[in-house]
Amino acid sequence: MSSLKKLQNYSIENAATIRIVLATVFLGIVFFLGSVGYHVIEGLSFFDGFYMTFITITTIGFREVSNLSVEGRILTIVVFVLGIGVISYIASQTTQLIFESELFFERMMNKRIKKMKDHYIICGYGRIGHRIAQDLKKADLPVVIVENRESSIDRIKKDQLEYVEGNAQDEESLLSAGIQEAKALICSLSSDQDNVFTTLVARELKPDIFILVRTNENKNRRKILKAGANKVISPYEIGADRMANVILRPNVDKFLEKMTSGDHQDHTFEEVQISDKSDVVGKSLMDIHVRNKFSVLIIAIIPGNGSIDFNPGGDTVLNEGDSLIVLGDQDKIDVFRTTVCQDERSLSERAEEI
Repeated sequence: MSSLKKLQNYSIENAATIRIVLATVFLGIVFFLGSVGYHVIEGLSFFDGFYMTFITITTIGFREVSNLSVEGRILTIVVFVLGIGVISYIASQTTQLIFESELFFERMMNKRIKKMKDHYIICGYGRIGHRIAQDLKKADLPVVIVENRESSIDRIKKDQLEYVEGNAQDEESLLSAGIQEAKALICSLSSDQDNVFTTLVARELKPDIFILVRTNENKNRRKILKAGANKVISPYEIGADRMANVILRPNVDKFLEKMTSGDHQDHTFEEVQISDKSDVVGKSLMDIHVRNKFSVLIIAIIPGNGSIDFNPGGDTVLNEGDSLIVLGDQDKIDVFRTTVCQDERSLSERAEEI
């Protein structure tokens, strides 16, 4: 690579910083020459010469240390013009650096987004979108946010997430978010109408993308599904059902709360897939003694055809590719996953199977 190309590859931010540093050095030279000039021409001490240079450049307007000769006044004019010019240049370059740094950051972020594959696009960064993004981030899944509210964008920057500033209902915004290479799109906009339109646009841009949509009213579920959503969730109805359970089924609620109380709960629901390497393929649940050996309870089995065998009996035979919905301690589930089922998928790889 030639020297010219290397120079062109310097970032805008570095170039502006270099200009500011050089201008500051030149300002220091002006101070030095002014101090020496007053010492030579007017016979002032170096400190008095520096003082005269300082009040001239800063336009403070204090009185002169002594009456200046014609040559001293000419020196004052030169020091003033050079000093003010350099200070103005430093101020303009600093302002440009702040502005261009933001542009540089956006360009680099857009390049990263263009390189993404199988990522998740979240439209809207309100309370629900924020929570979803944080959970996906913890699972090391690539996320891109589409948002146009300034307050939400500030929050996205604080959370250090990739984002596209724009309206999720615009094709350009979704294309900028890399929808053509995305794994799924999550619509968490506050308006059902906006979610419907975003779903229509996304489905048109990428017919095979998985679309998960939030709805505020259950009556709109059919419309959103008709628009092309794969799954529709109503957070308000889920919350209302949960609150009703507190009254109607308090012990059931305590159980569910225990299962979903964060990262440090004693027991949790998980899914485990039986790989072709597993020794349990072709064996029944009775043969492998899951509960006795691993203290893991199999709640349901989901075969490859998508049906659900809830509370399977001991004579149920396990097959390659079956997904087991299990309940138990996370550490014991992990042991069961790796040693028995030979399920070596990471959390992100499991999420890719939607």
